[in-house]
Amino acid sequence: MTNTPTNTNTGTPRGTGKLRFPERFLWGAATAAFQIEGAAALRGPSIWDTFCRTPGKVHGGDTGDVAVDHHRLWREDVRLMAALGLGAYRFSVSWPRVLAGGIGFYDALVDELLSYGIQPCVTLYHWDLPQELETGSSTGGASGGGGWPERETAYAFAAYAATVAEALGDRVKLWTTLNEPWCSAFLGYGSGVHAPGRTSPADSLRAAHHLNLAHGLASAVLPASARVGIALNPSAVRPLTGSAADLDARRRIDALANRIFTGPLLHGAYPEDLMEDTAAVTDWSFVRPGDEAQIHQPLGFLGVNYYTPTVVSAAPAGGGPRADGHGATAHSPWPAADTVAFHQPPGELTDMNWSIDPTGLYDLLMRFTREAPGLPLLVTENGAAYAPELHDPQRIGYLEKHLATIHRAIGHGAPVEGYFLWSLLDNFEWSYGYSKRFGIVHVDYETLARTPRSSAHWYARLARTGAL
Repeated sequence: MTNTPTNTNTGTPRGTGKLRFPERFLWGAATAAFQIEGAAALRGPSIWDTFCRTPGKVHGGDTGDVAVDHHRLWREDVRLMAALGLGAYRFSVSWPRVLAGGIGFYDALVDELLSYGIQPCVTLYHWDLPQELETGSSTGGASGGGGWPERETAYAFAAYAATVAEALGDRVKLWTTLNEPWCSAFLGYGSGVHAPGRTSPADSLRAAHHLNLAHGLASAVLPASARVGIALNPSAVRPLTGSAADLDARRRIDALANRIFTGPLLHGAYPEDLMEDTAAVTDWSFVRPGDEAQIHQPLGFLGVNYYTPTVVSAAPAGGGPRADGHGATAHSPWPAADTVAFHQPPGELTDMNWSIDPTGLYDLLMRFTREAPGLPLLVTENGAAYAPELHDPQRIGYLEKHLATIHRAIGHGAPVEGYFLWSLLDNFEWSYGYSKRFGIVHVDYETLARTPRSSAHWYARLARTGAL
């Protein structure tokens, strides 16, 4: 008798096809420009180029100058996607590359993807803000710098979006304006663990608003025939206990992690409790009349990026919360939440020390199903970092558990239309440099050779059959 591995969520034998996804379910993989493209000499500098060259900010002093050289090897990478049977590829466009006249790279990439029957899904912003907008005089303002805390950056983003739409809009039907604006705002301008490395609670709130505004402005200039959405990294926030204090800690973090974006995006207004909680940090005067209506554009879909849940409790004042999922920092990314403590969720961990708990993804999908009935959902990122070996059963187990959970959510009414695995390739993992590997395709960083892992072959079967 064979000992068949089972799915720990459902008890279903692996690979038997007992769980079947909808016929038109979109199977894809995702990457980001700065993490894979390289060819830094062919574009202008971004805030991440500057951050990488700041001593102590990125593991090993790693940079994105070469990354995995996708800018040169893109045809090979598209053939690899086709061999894996992917129906869609979510990639980001480099704003600095477009400013340097490099839109032709993406024009050719889109044509190549379509020639293999792979749907191109464009993300306009995955964190690589042009350095000139961070430090240039055109955006320098009262907050002591430029970048996302300044309103002009949102308008610059809309102009950039229009340029990309003019070049690609006749062929690209699925657009994501921003990827994880929480990270851009709060890790970039609050805790300083991401570029540009600033540590101002007030600036992080200003940045969050101007990122929201940028989404609204860009949505208005993208093709009317396309589906336009945004990829959030919402937190499945859970209280450590059922005490009133812990439940209030959960409320405060839910406001800063989730409702600061979903409030204006889905309902046309920022939550009152968020503004009250942060009144000592800012007066919110940067939100001008009409801004919330501009942000509240019709969404073609909502993207959900998910890796691990968040557990919080009340803590004594000055307890020093940590940046959830990104290690302890001297500064908190959570403005006016200094009485909230963060706890490691129980369970097995990935190489990022992130707890494996797919129930958080289920909770988020069902939450948005209730909050925005009828709004299509896409899981725009989900995956795990593990050791570099080619045989990676742990990653397969992680993916299997989360996909079984998505299947369960669909069965309970969640309108999930697709899944983008993070990530297609090993790549530059931001402040971790090249020390963490998320790819279902192994990359030898010396030779740049690509070798599909066991998880790639597993995912290829799933993409071809739609059966888990």
